[in-house]
Parts: sequence; C-alpha cells; structure tokens
Amino acid sequence: MAARFSAQNFLLRLFAALILVFATYNPEGYSYYHWAIAKLPETGLPGFDVLKAFVGVVLLIGWVIFLRATLHSLGAIGTLLAVAFFGTLLWLGTDRGIIPSDSQRAISYIVLLIISGVLAAGMSWSHIRRRITGQLDVDDRN
Repeated sequence: MAARFSAQNFLLRLFAALILVFATYNPEGYSYYHWAIAKLPETGLPGFDVLKAFVGVVLLIGWVIFLRATLHSLGAIGTLLAVAFFGTLLWLGTDRGIIPSDSQRAISYIVLLIISGVLAAGMSWSHIRRRITGQLDVDDRN
C-alpha cells in the first residue's frame, strides 16, 4: 500500500516542478533556452551540439511527465481553471499595484512560479482528492 500523502510529498513535487520550469527558462539568463540559443563567438550563429540535444530531450521528458500527469489528474478544464485562477490573480495584483506592472522580470518570475504550482498541483491532485473524499482514481484500461 502506498505511503500517506503529506505536505512534504507536495513540496517535493513543487521543488521538482520549480527545477524543471526554471531550468527550461528563467529571466536571469541561466537556462536551457538561453544556453541553446547562445551564439558562437567565431561565427555569430547559434551553436547546437549533442550535449544541448541530450539536455533538451531530458527536459522534454520531464515536461511530458508533468503535463500528462497534470492533464490526467486535473483534466483539461481543471488545468484551464487553475491557469485562469492564477492568471486573474496576477492581473488583480498588477491592477491594484501590488505587483509592479512595468517590471517584466517580476512578472516573469511570478508566471514561472504559477506554472510550477499548477504542475505540482496536477502531480499531487489525485492524492489530495483521495484524502479529501476517500475516492480512488483508477485509469481506464480496455
């Protein structure tokens, strides 16, 4: 039988989502995106090699795992509602002056945190729903 789901389990999933999201892109310029598009000094063209391809595939695998689990657990409508909730919360924060709307860096960080939170919630939702309702999720297999 599986171990009980706890706040530690959610935080572990959140930490993994944060690593995936911020490794893929972050406003500081230290991410796979910035590394992959970096231009070679001698040619001025983007340099792409097998290491960049390998890391890209590893990140893609992580994204597929997180997105499939999120879409399966929350469903398309649930995922859309989660994104809409956090998107309108961000909009409210900028509208009320809590979040500086002229700071692209601040908004980028908040959006990346929102994406990480939605992915972590998607990875955790089946466990949370089971704790709240006592119902199990079962994959349909034919």
